[in-house]
Amino acid sequence: MKAILVDDNKNLVMSEVPDPQPKEGEVVIDIAAAALNRADLMQRNGDYPSPPGWPEWMGLEVSGTISHAPAGSRWKIGDKVCALLGGGGYAQKVAVPQDMVLPVPEGLSMEEAAAIPEAFATSYLNLCIEGQMQAGDTVFIQAGASGLGMAAVQLAKALGAKVVTTVGSDEKAGFVRELGADVVINRKKEDIAGVLAQHPVNVAMDCVAGKNLGACLQTMAHGSRWIIIATLGGAACELDMRDFFKRGVKLIGSTLRSRTSMMKAEILSGLEEKLWTSFSSGDIKVFIHKTLPLSMAEEAHAILQNQENIGKVVLTV
Repeated sequence: MKAILVDDNKNLVMSEVPDPQPKEGEVVIDIAAAALNRADLMQRNGDYPSPPGWPEWMGLEVSGTISHAPAGSRWKIGDKVCALLGGGGYAQKVAVPQDMVLPVPEGLSMEEAAAIPEAFATSYLNLCIEGQMQAGDTVFIQAGASGLGMAAVQLAKALGAKVVTTVGSDEKAGFVRELGADVVINRKKEDIAGVLAQHPVNVAMDCVAGKNLGACLQTMAHGSRWIIIATLGGAACELDMRDFFKRGVKLIGSTLRSRTSMMKAEILSGLEEKLWTSFSSGDIKVFIHKTLPLSMAEEAHAILQNQENIGKVVLTV
């Protein structure tokens, strides 16, 4: 089969690789679409390799058709599904533990379904499990117009939270307001910590971190949880530890990719139970910025690298 590999010069190259050989309890999916994530850019750069047992090439979420299923499985050959992966989505096929697979929500396209698993599982893990978000909480989400932000804003609103989010343009501000965001901060025009001081947050999901983190932590409500999932703004900051411990803030580092398959299966089960009917009804939407063929993975990466996207970028296979 064909897959997109990274060569020694970090170029993306269509290559021949062996077909996946499923282990016990795994299904094989003939991939129709694979959605991109910022983690793909990190993996391409050599900073975020696939966990042991997963293919070396990129791709954390896909949709497609089951072509192999173990006896007694929930799944059968021909089922239309989407799946969360540890890696291997930029390809024609992938083997996946059967509990990390979900049905395509009724009424959604394959491209839309491919954009659900990673973004919504990450949001659910960090807002609901790590952040213990409750209805009525004020939630802060960085980069609300990204594929992940799109998911997190809608998830938080669906579960009854007030949402504060950041964007980098007026166009993106309009988009996240349509998603339901209550307070939108244009990071290029406004001081994030200054706005947060007017809306003390209970839970934050932060993909930026960086030097402004310390000032933001000083605005939080007592006993709040700030979850860092990436450091796009830089890995270093200065904290006022006296304010930090008096405020009782919990600073949590979290990645979805490093969790066990069992933990990921529990997250996906929670998503299916709470949100699948909302996808089918249109109450929660998947926004696709652009769809490109797998052979144009280089162009797709450039969209993410340049922060051009509003919603998800998807590769079709």
